[in-house]
Amino acid sequence: MKRLIIALTALLVLAAAGAAFAADVVLTSVGQSPDVMMVRVVLRKMKIDADSEPLLKADALAGRKVLVAVVGGSSKGLGAAGINKDQEVVRVSSLLKAAKDQGVKVLVMHIGGEGRRGTLSDAFIEAAAPWGDRIIVVDGGNSDGIFDKLTEGKNVKILTAPNVNGTDAPLRETLSEWGISAR
Repeated sequence: MKRLIIALTALLVLAAAGAAFAADVVLTSVGQSPDVMMVRVVLRKMKIDADSEPLLKADALAGRKVLVAVVGGSSKGLGAAGINKDQEVVRVSSLLKAAKDQGVKVLVMHIGGEGRRGTLSDAFIEAAAPWGDRIIVVDGGNSDGIFDKLTEGKNVKILTAPNVNGTDAPLRETLSEWGISAR
């Protein structure tokens, strides 16, 4: 009986710890491209704890400090997630509005460059960029000024990086300013 009580107590402690230790940073995909996984790798190399939830909903923001919204449209990714473009825009709009309402900082990232632009990705850029507190874009991703236009008059800093690996410096700068440090 004593062993059972000890085992149940241990399980309760572990369950409570898991709920209490959600990472301050959470990543989500905006458009269901695999780009979110590349950003997660960069964060891991920087030793930044971050949860990754491709279909993150507004009700899962509690206790978070930063939402990293990685923008890039993928028809294949949307299909695998069982959603379409319009459903994804609704999810993202609701999520980003909730983040603002809850005081969660929003970092919008577009790491696909010019090659990941087009009608599908641009729809997601239009849905996400206006909500960003800061934006990181790799070279070529903003050559037409879409991010500048969508954030005009909003005092949003747009940082650039040469490639995905080069996002570590602007990521580190941004997260540090927002009180997130490496473990």
